[in-house]
Amino acid sequence: MKILNRQQIREADAYTIQHDPIASIDLMERAAGLFVKRLLKKIKNTRIIHIFCGKGNNGGDGLVAARLLIQKNFSVKTYIVEYSHQSSADFAINFERLKELESAEIIHLDQDSDFPLLDAEDTLIDAMWGSGLSRPIEGFACSIIENINNSQAEIIALDIPSGLFCDELNSDPAIVQADHVISFQSPKLSFFIPENQDYVKSWECVDIGLNQDFINKLETTFQLTEPSEIKQLFRPRDHFDHKGKFGHALLISGSLGKMGAAVLASSACIRSGIGLITVNVPMSGNAIIQTAVPEAMSIPDPELNHISQSPDLQPYTAVGIGPGIGTNTMTVKAFQTLLEQLQLPLVIDADGINILSLNPGLLKLLPAGSILSPHIGEFDRLAGKSDHHYQRLEKLIQWAKKLKSIIILKGRYTAIANSDGQVYFNPTGNPGMATAGSGDVLTGMILAFVAQSYPLLTASKIAVYLHGLAGDSAAKKLTETSLKAGDINSHIPKAIKKLLK
Repeated sequence: MKILNRQQIREADAYTIQHDPIASIDLMERAAGLFVKRLLKKIKNTRIIHIFCGKGNNGGDGLVAARLLIQKNFSVKTYIVEYSHQSSADFAINFERLKELESAEIIHLDQDSDFPLLDAEDTLIDAMWGSGLSRPIEGFACSIIENINNSQAEIIALDIPSGLFCDELNSDPAIVQADHVISFQSPKLSFFIPENQDYVKSWECVDIGLNQDFINKLETTFQLTEPSEIKQLFRPRDHFDHKGKFGHALLISGSLGKMGAAVLASSACIRSGIGLITVNVPMSGNAIIQTAVPEAMSIPDPELNHISQSPDLQPYTAVGIGPGIGTNTMTVKAFQTLLEQLQLPLVIDADGINILSLNPGLLKLLPAGSILSPHIGEFDRLAGKSDHHYQRLEKLIQWAKKLKSIIILKGRYTAIANSDGQVYFNPTGNPGMATAGSGDVLTGMILAFVAQSYPLLTASKIAVYLHGLAGDSAAKKLTETSLKAGDINSHIPKAIKKLLK
């Protein structure tokens, strides 16, 4: 799903109105009707619905929603925030339509108005400013937003929380803190930014029927991966397949005290369908890997506690390096040797990325088409600290292009940056996955799909999606608080089963 910017949303609206054709007032009616349909699934026992409307088209949507809810016999109070003497044409039409209802209660709010008392059993709908907002909210409306945020009512934003910019950094804190957002057509980039978590606690999208042919032709940097896409990309097995058809992965992992990373990554690789896996570990870790993961073969390094040399790469279809290897000087040298001789797809995570950050000269040896999967701290060490996540996303794109590789920036909405500058956000996963070893599991999963000869971007998308889906399944059973990396591993089969349904 394409993530449209502010200007593209406006263009898609205009194109739909002109070419479908549909009058703008009818498009507003359709969009607000779909909003109400989703809203009714969220509010079960609400006492009063308070709808705060601005005087633009977002407010017009709110007026339609008020009328439709009144017609469904809900108790509704509609507030008009009088920040301007002017209004949009569609707002004016829907204002008159709402006034025609005898039971409509319309309250005008200006700088002298008292804020209404709201109950915890009430629902508040924010329809003051939409995705077209380009400057901070000023004046008495700021105090209205402050009172909304301090209220006990559940807050649901129509399309986007008022005050939140669609696709750029906010410089002013006057933003509605929505408990849930019902957004139109496509999610907004701001929904994926950690700094905005207080304003967008959860969200969903409704397709309001903007012209899809026009949207398909728009060039966008950001997209959201959808379940249907992953299901289509995933290859089912044929009846006479054998293990030789599913790749042979080499995982270079582990050091003294960090053998758990090798166990988690190799187990995840096996759970993700690899035909064969060999794990290169320090001598002291050989018994551990052979005992904990009997399905894996192993190559013990001559050194007792760390990796000191690169193994023969002849038998393998892909190589993964990094989980738990540390940054010993002998390990750095072994990594350099690997890069100098490698002609296979390469997945780098954890200490592998830390080694690149500490030894930037090695970046010149990095093969084009590699996959790096840093968390935010590892990425900042590699690319330099960012002032905010918008800036970090810009660096992510720049570095993916610079390295001619895929960079997977892990987080709540893991961002997969391709070397062509495209970024794909992943929708699955939960905060319980922010735990030690979760990234090692992902490394093993990516390595499995790469070694099975999936295209690199496809392998990244599938692995990240299933990793999050497995985490969601585990959290549902065990709670986010109690989730550990091994639980993600054990729920990979359930995630695959759910995907294939």
